[in-house]
Amino acid sequence: MTLTVHSTPTPADPAIDAMVAALPKVSLHCHLIGSVAPGTVLDLARKHGVRLGRSAEELYEHGSYEDLGEFLRVLDVVGSLVRDPDDFARVTYESLTAGGAAHGVLHREVHLSPPGHPGVPYPTILEGVLAGARDAEADTGIQARFLVGICRERSGAAAVELVEQVVAHRVDEVLGIGLDYAEVNGPPGRFVEAYRLAARSGLRRTAHSESGPPDHVRVLLDELGCSRVDHGYHVVDDPELTARCVEERVPFTCTPVSSDIGRYSGSGDGSHRRIAEMVDAGLLVTIDSDDPPMFGTDPTHDHRVLAHALGWRRDRLADLTRNAVEACWLDDTDKAALLARVEAQVAVTPDAPPAPQEDPA
Repeated sequence: MTLTVHSTPTPADPAIDAMVAALPKVSLHCHLIGSVAPGTVLDLARKHGVRLGRSAEELYEHGSYEDLGEFLRVLDVVGSLVRDPDDFARVTYESLTAGGAAHGVLHREVHLSPPGHPGVPYPTILEGVLAGARDAEADTGIQARFLVGICRERSGAAAVELVEQVVAHRVDEVLGIGLDYAEVNGPPGRFVEAYRLAARSGLRRTAHSESGPPDHVRVLLDELGCSRVDHGYHVVDDPELTARCVEERVPFTCTPVSSDIGRYSGSGDGSHRRIAEMVDAGLLVTIDSDDPPMFGTDPTHDHRVLAHALGWRRDRLADLTRNAVEACWLDDTDKAALLARVEAQVAVTPDAPPAPQEDPA
């Protein structure tokens, strides 16, 4: 079942729709649990004998996610339904095909959340997601890699244990770790030991900073050794830190629709001005969809809202994809091949007419 109603409406504009549909996309900020389609949630609930008491249309109430706690409660329910290798293979395949390749996504680095699947061994998760990724690549050409998310609402010791699991069951497709859930409940300094273990083990590092102060970004860079930051909208509140991040080419993986609903990147008014400020400051910004069906969006729609709100057209939006190629965790040879695919697709993407200029009077 596919729900086509977006939580952030945009005007009808065939030229913009054609442009954003054809644009190549590289996805660096998409959570597996948050990618589960409503119909799949209902199927998994039936399979495991869980009564949800909601229809597919009622399952994801986008407007309620201004309250991060409510969103995380829904996320936990969905995660609890993904239990065996077949479940993980299915949701991975759907995220990469209908939720990815169908929108021009060429490469996706998927955020896994083992703590969100209580009682499921990490090897079971790996078995399923790798099978789903292989099938998706065979069917559509999309390539996928994975990173394992630490739940920041748990202890530093639990974070170390999770990294130890990742290291003990090391596979080439798992490139690194992340840090997610509510930032207010888990300041980044709590996880230094886990991140140092990841660094010693050759794992890449990123972390969410959606609502914390700019100083949290400093901790991510200096104490956790992150090579990119998920969200990070408040960096522009600190000019010195912003200048440093521009100079060091620190990537920020922004998610327009989810962050607007959650009011992380501004006032929730659809202006997306904080993302515009980051780009105008010279920061390396990428665009993705976070938890697409949960926020009533998809990779095409997140680009569509920026085209309408900020007047960005093909070349400006394509630069965000080029940024994502630079920011991804592939090696230089694979990055060059991915960039060549991006450029070939940009070359045949139709541009939309420029946005009307406002009358200064």
